[in-house]
Amino acid sequence: MSRQVLRLIADQWTPLVIYALEDGTMRFGQLLKRIGGISRKMLAQSLRAMERNGLVQRVVYPVVPPIVEYSLTPLGQTLVEPMKVLGNWAYGHMHEVALARTAYDQRDHTPLQDEVAALVEQR
Repeated sequence: MSRQVLRLIADQWTPLVIYALEDGTMRFGQLLKRIGGISRKMLAQSLRAMERNGLVQRVVYPVVPPIVEYSLTPLGQTLVEPMKVLGNWAYGHMHEVALARTAYDQRDHTPLQDEVAALVEQR
């Protein structure tokens, strides 16, 4: 069950869509501009999944061409604060994470690789 819940929000784009829609209702093109680096296809897939999971409301106005607007549902709005907390943590600890990565990358991983190779050979 917990994995299913995490899958609702733990992809690359859902938090960014939540941040974008925190300011209110937006059209697809506005979201596309607001969320840098997302493709049209990924935005459409993310919005569809979020709508299916009750996080986003999609409203289509019957005009030509159709106008489609997206907004957070009350359930989606409950994610705004937790996402802010995670974002603050990430920004607050970016330097520490970068240092940890550098230290890890500079270590000699050969002994571990040799140990794994020996175990594989024993099988």
